[in-house]
Amino acid sequence: MRKYKCLSVNEYESGAFKLIPIRDEDKLTILEMRNEQIYHLRQAEPLTVEMQEAYFANVVSKLFEQEKPNQILFSLLENDEFVGYGGLVHINWVDKNAEVSFIMKTEFEKDKFTYYWENYLKLLEEVAFESMQFHKIFIYAFDLRSHLYKTVEKCGFYQEARLKEHCHFENKFIDVVIHSKINK
Repeated sequence: MRKYKCLSVNEYESGAFKLIPIRDEDKLTILEMRNEQIYHLRQAEPLTVEMQEAYFANVVSKLFEQEKPNQILFSLLENDEFVGYGGLVHINWVDKNAEVSFIMKTEFEKDKFTYYWENYLKLLEEVAFESMQFHKIFIYAFDLRSHLYKTVEKCGFYQEARLKEHCHFENKFIDVVIHSKINK
């Protein structure tokens, strides 16, 4: 298992769940997930295998060498099976904040959305607030999945901002909603 230099602990566990540094073996599953769920991601076009291989070789691999990477990515496992991935992205080391990123396998979106988000956030908050001593984490989301807001608010996040007509999506402008949580 690779390790991030900026973390003294690289594996986080709670019950059946484990958050571990992103694994190369998950990259093609991640590609499929991202392409299936492109509608809610900041991704301009479907990924190809070549694009994903290059991203893991040129971006992901270098994150483990950096003292202060701009993102820290994890594979989420349930009973040692890959169920999703995400991490802290757009990290601001000076202001001690970062954006939360998470995507689960598409087949879990309908029936296990809240279940996976709650378990993921519990572990990621341990990374951000306990290991990294960050002040704030936030979720930046296109206003397309209102069930996301209910879920993250249940986890202690609050709606901090709504950016009106901020993104162009399917020939119209849509809002972006930002939910935040501060380290108490």
